Amino acid sequence: MSSNFKIEKICKNCGAVFTACKTSTNYCSHKCVSSAYKSRKRQERIEIVKQNFIIEQTNKPIRDLVDKEFLTPSETAILLSLGRSTIYRYLIANEIKSVQMKGKTIIRRKDIDNLFDDAPTYRARPNKEQVPILEFYTIADIKEKYKIKESWIFKIAKENKIPKTLNKGKSYFSKKHIDNYFKNKRPDETILEWKSVEELKKLYSLTTTAIYSFVSENKIPKKKDGRTVYYSKKHFDIAKKYQEPDEPQYYSTEEAMQKFGITRNALYHYVNYHNIPKVKSGRYIKISKYEIDQIFEQPIIL
Repeated sequence: MSSNFKIEKICKNCGAVFTACKTSTNYCSHKCVSSAYKSRKRQERIEIVKQNFIIEQTNKPIRDLVDKEFLTPSETAILLSLGRSTIYRYLIANEIKSVQMKGKTIIRRKDIDNLFDDAPTYRARPNKEQVPILEFYTIADIKEKYKIKESWIFKIAKENKIPKTLNKGKSYFSKKHIDNYFKNKRPDETILEWKSVEELKKLYSLTTTAIYSFVSENKIPKKKDGRTVYYSKKHFDIAKKYQEPDEPQYYSTEEAMQKFGITRNALYHYVNYHNIPKVKSGRYIKISKYEIDQIFEQPIIL
């Protein structure tokens, strides 16, 4: 049975206009069908060659390292398929032996192989016992205790994954998690003098925009009381160079390396991992003294 259905189409192979009897027809002739098939198969073979080349290039660095007797931390990371920062954590914990030379850290390949000799049996981590949450705050409790709006409660709970439950249409939030969140947000108790934006404008003859820009750039400590935000006057004065700091606020890179006995790369890893404030002085980087001291006061857990 012949079809009366006719439709004009453009051949996907040669681009000629032809009349098709089916909407699924893409080629004007058997010759174009064969040509398109060969072209498709040729492209598939090219893709296979490309993938093999990528695999070859990926594995080449590892093959080049197999016979090397001494490795750098970067080469060790490639060999073990680990991150470079992970290798430095192993070096600091002395789990991988190394020798520090001037500007270079050397790891013996033999020591890496020895890690697998008499290695302890792999043990899966036990599942943490789930402790039931028994104490909850109502929205009214949180608003009264921490002086924040209701919309902020839901925002904080969502961003920090604070457990909540519903009972008779009312929301209840975990007391422990809410208290921990606001405990971390509590202002430094050693700061005795706080100034609002309006007070800072009068003291320093600055505009509101200039103050917000300045406190943001210099990370001036702040606290919130109701709807009013207050900033540390002492830190504001130090940043403005109206007052000398009580003690040096920053370590140079060399000072921090010497004090904590770590390499430059390891130091920068901790600075970036813990978001420790740093400033640039000319060509040199200075690292916030208070925050880096806090990291190394206790054993480092990453």
